[in-house]
Amino acid sequence: MKDLLLIALFAGLGATGAGLLGWVAVRLLRRRSMALSLFCVAFVTVLAVTSGTLAVAQAMFLSGHDLGVVITVLGMASVVSLLTAALLGRQVVAGSRALTAAARTVGSDTGFTAPEHPLGLELAQLSAELAATSARLAESRARAQALDASRRELIAWISHDLRTPLAGLRAMAEALEDGVADRPELYLRRIRAEVERLTGMVDDLFELSRIQAGALSLSLSRVSVYDLVDDALAGAHPLARQRGVRLEGRQVAAEPVEVDSREITRVLGNLLVNAIRSTPEDGVVAVSARREVDEVVLSVTDGCGGIPEQDLSRVFETGWRGSAARTPRRDPGEGGDSGAGLGLAIVRGIVEAHAGRARVHNVTGGCCFEIALPAAPG
Repeated sequence: MKDLLLIALFAGLGATGAGLLGWVAVRLLRRRSMALSLFCVAFVTVLAVTSGTLAVAQAMFLSGHDLGVVITVLGMASVVSLLTAALLGRQVVAGSRALTAAARTVGSDTGFTAPEHPLGLELAQLSAELAATSARLAESRARAQALDASRRELIAWISHDLRTPLAGLRAMAEALEDGVADRPELYLRRIRAEVERLTGMVDDLFELSRIQAGALSLSLSRVSVYDLVDDALAGAHPLARQRGVRLEGRQVAAEPVEVDSREITRVLGNLLVNAIRSTPEDGVVAVSARREVDEVVLSVTDGCGGIPEQDLSRVFETGWRGSAARTPRRDPGEGGDSGAGLGLAIVRGIVEAHAGRARVHNVTGGCCFEIALPAAPG
């Protein structure tokens, strides 16, 4: 037992000396190549084993021949170990350099290009994270480009829509000023209608800017979708009667939701006004509400004839107007959408602010707009 303790003591002293030397070397090399650090770790390990073994061999008073055998074995094992460490270090460095070169492709137009050579587990995981980051960057860039294009289109539409009523207002004001208006009261009525239209356009722009800035403040309360639909139908009834369109409330379930009733009523109002304007005379606009698992789905179905498949994904974009079939001439003084292609963008913004979803699909003879809102807890 005493001999074993002495052997452990001598081995520990030899290994401790090598370990202290290795600790100093690792600290000095912490900013150097990873291959050099790995080689240093292997060298310290070999040195610790060799030092401990030689210390024990000297303490055991081996013969010169036996000591030479021990030294030879240790020398060969050390050489093989260090060569293996050097090869592994080169492999790690090669993988790291390949990944560094591949990282330069993150966020590029072609996307992240992973290294062709196989990598170690950690580097492979890092490569996967870089690929995911590159995909997110590409998605963000695509959204930014789409938003920029949408804003440019919106500015073009707004400029066009502002130019027309302003020119009309100027002409009518000059006619009244010059005293050449045959029926001044008619001019005043038209001026008021155009001012209300411009006011609605400005209100829509302000609402949309609040939504996009995340500044839309919601006052949530528990309310039945039956009451929401009833209020929206009542508000849209005068326009429907003027257009000769019949409004129907089909299977409206009295499901509870926690929403800002004012904002959701505006959503339904925008959808109804668009549906009425897009439906020919003697057509039908139907509103329904149903429960689907943990959601309440409200739908507005019109008789517009349908939306082209290539436009379905763009319906809720800012400034989208679609074909002429869905953008009939707007009579002065009509409520709802300002005509600048903002109504459906506002619909989506308000619904998403309620953690809901807005979607559209074609049906026989028209299309169906749906908003899905989280159902109120029982």
